[in-house]
Amino acid sequence: ASERNMSTSNRNVLLIANPAAQRGHGAEAARIAHDLLCEWVGDEAVTLAMTDFAGHAVELAAEASSERYDTVIALGGDGIVHEVVNGLFIQKSVEPSEVTIAVIAVGTGNDWIRMFGIPTRYSEAIRAIKEGYTFLQDIGEVHYEQSQFRQVRYMANVSGVGFDPSVTKIYEHYKALGKRGKHLYAQGCVKSFLSYKSTGVKVWIDDELVHKDLLFSAAVGIGKYNGGGTQQLPLAVADDGLFDITLIRPMYWWQILFRLRRLFNGDIYSIGHVKHYRGSHIRIESTPDIMVEVDGELLGGTPLEFKIHPRCVRVIVNKDYLEN
Repeated sequence: ASERNMSTSNRNVLLIANPAAQRGHGAEAARIAHDLLCEWVGDEAVTLAMTDFAGHAVELAAEASSERYDTVIALGGDGIVHEVVNGLFIQKSVEPSEVTIAVIAVGTGNDWIRMFGIPTRYSEAIRAIKEGYTFLQDIGEVHYEQSQFRQVRYMANVSGVGFDPSVTKIYEHYKALGKRGKHLYAQGCVKSFLSYKSTGVKVWIDDELVHKDLLFSAAVGIGKYNGGGTQQLPLAVADDGLFDITLIRPMYWWQILFRLRRLFNGDIYSIGHVKHYRGSHIRIESTPDIMVEVDGELLGGTPLEFKIHPRCVRVIVNKDYLEN
């Protein structure tokens, strides 16, 4: 699943940066990263493109392949990684795997880089890019309903269904009000838990009905981490051609409180209310309809369908990830 890029010369690099990342410090981080990259491959080989609006990185990444960039570096959080992957799937000039994706993490949500052991310091992240160890990861195709129309989005990491999107909605509302801080997500979790009602959900995995009951939350993913470091999918393997699925049945607040650390230490499946599955095709229906978030982005809602695309996006990872 992996290989090392032997040639670090003759690279044609597009650096896509979100200037709003890290509370507005994204532009400054982009200039530092741009200078470091220019020292590596030369000024002419690196193009810096700043995003101007939500979804702009999708357009920039889609154009990158037709303009023959062989490496796209996303500077920001999980949101920009999500957009770059979607841009590569929208374009039809080349196979998505022909463009290498790298990430320099500048943002609040950095769950995707946790999976691959990518450092958070710019200089160390760029060193990993120079080393050029790559990995072909799976990608999920997510179909959902929005404004009574079927929509499709591609997933690089994890989708949350039910409770998780309700937390994301509150979290986004806090950010829109100008609130900042690491405690915000936890605050959103508490507020959402007090108001969220479990719904009647049906889940099919590879055409087999595995759940038909009240459901609090579902996580479907390729990666292990979401929600700022929680391990809802601790057994996920990013190139096995399968989604990992975690279903959580309704729980009382004190049941969660006493088991909270298991969400972070990879021991979630020891909780009786939690079930683990794997499959390549998933369908989720709910009464009433519930929301979905994909890689931390709030989208529409049920009915949902997930299809796997095995080993189709090439990403730069930390060497240690390949050796483990």
